[in-house]
This record gives sequence, structure tokens and C-alpha cells, in this order.
Amino acid sequence: MQPIISVRNLTKKFGELTAVNDISFDVIKGELFAFLGPNGAGKSTTIKMLTTLLKPTAGELFLAQHNVSKEQDAARKTFGIVFQDPSLDDELTAYENLELHAALYHVPSSVLKKRSQELLTLVELWERRNSKVKTFSGGMKRRLEIARGLLHHPQILFLDEPTLGLDAQTRNLLWSYIERLNSDEGMTIFFTTHYLGEAEAVADRIAIIDHGKIVAMGATEELRAQTNTNNLEEAYLELTGKGVRDETLGSADGRKEMIRTFVRSRNLK
Repeated sequence: MQPIISVRNLTKKFGELTAVNDISFDVIKGELFAFLGPNGAGKSTTIKMLTTLLKPTAGELFLAQHNVSKEQDAARKTFGIVFQDPSLDDELTAYENLELHAALYHVPSSVLKKRSQELLTLVELWERRNSKVKTFSGGMKRRLEIARGLLHHPQILFLDEPTLGLDAQTRNLLWSYIERLNSDEGMTIFFTTHYLGEAEAVADRIAIIDHGKIVAMGATEELRAQTNTNNLEEAYLELTGKGVRDETLGSADGRKEMIRTFVRSRNLK
């Protein structure tokens, strides 16, 4: 089966620091794929390269057979993304945030209204479409970000810590939406999470990255068998160690490069 995400010998360096070190993997269309690792392991750097926000030092990336480095516009149309940090405009309404996204992705006005109603209904925010986002709870904002990421009918949804800071009830509700998208629309979901129980319950396959290298990949049962452990948390700690990590992998340089890349991509020089 043709992979919808293909990563080959991907490397990212910030000066002398290697944040991602020659990794390769594939994600099959329709998979729920979890990407796990300690702070500073290279998770977010990899996602930023996959979503065109950072340029690889070496290697190749393909989304739906589009070369991410050479066909950026085509690659961007294949995915939606929910970032770890909030990215909504609090002074706009829920609907206005969708309108802004539609303008960036050239979604026709004839499609916008119908698609917005479908998505805001899915995430139970249609009745609040004219409310300013600053009045929303954290869970409501996360649900709106998912709706926004789906507005242009992407084939892939990237979720970077989508339930971080949410209570258990809201996390469960959010995952029910995500699993419904996967089962009803065959959408490929690529996500990171610090809640290992979520990955164990939801993911078809899991890749564990540490110090910029993929140290293990497979279904939960395969990771448990490989490490002779009883659950994903034990397997994860066996593979990555129990020491506390600081997120120091070129984060400042990465943010600067990401901003420069975004400005160039939008012709905002």
C-alpha cells in the first residue's frame, strides 16, 4: 500500500546541534499514528519539517506523494494542523477564525458556509459561531482549532499535543471527534501526546524518538514484546530512560527559522 507520509533519511541541524538524526518511516493512509518522545527528542522539529515550517538539513519528505521541499503549496493542501500552542485570534469570532483560514487556503466562499456549519456542528460549537474566541474555554478552543484544521478537506491531520492541559472529560470528547474523523472519512491522523494511555488506546502504530533517532516503532503489543514490559508506559521508559529532560534542542534557533520560513512562504518580506 502506498504510504501517505514518507520520510527518508531526515536530518535537521541547528548549528552544531543535531535535533533530528537520519530518521526514516512511513505512515499508511487511514492510520492513527502516534509520535512519542521525551522533551527535546525531536518530535516537534520533525512535525515542523513535515508541515513546511522548517527546512530539512538533509533527507526527503513526501505527503500524498508531494515532495515537501519542492512542492510546498501542493503539500500544504494535503494536511491540517493543530499546534501545541494556541493559534486562534481571540478577538475574532469562531466563524471569523474559519473565514481567515479559508482565505489563506483559498477555500471558495460558496464552500465556506456549508463546510463551516458541518465542522462547527461536529465539534458542538455551531451555536457559539458568533461568539468571540476569548470567551471560550480551553477545550472549546481546541475543538475550534480542529474544525479550522479540517476546513480545506485535508487528507492528513497533524496534532501536536492536542489535549495538553485539558481535563479528562474534555480529552475523551476530543478523541471521540478525532476517531470519528478517522473511521468515517478515512483521514490519516499523526499525533504526539504526553498522555501515553491515549496513545496506547488510540494509535494503530507508535514511533518512539529519542535524541533525534527513532528507537522503536510498531503496535503497542510489539513494543511491549520488544521490551518485555506490561504496558506502553513501561515500554516507553525502558526505551528512553527515566531521567527528566529539558527541551533545549535548538528551540530558539528553530523558532527564528520557522518564522523566516513562514514569512517567505506567504510572500510577506
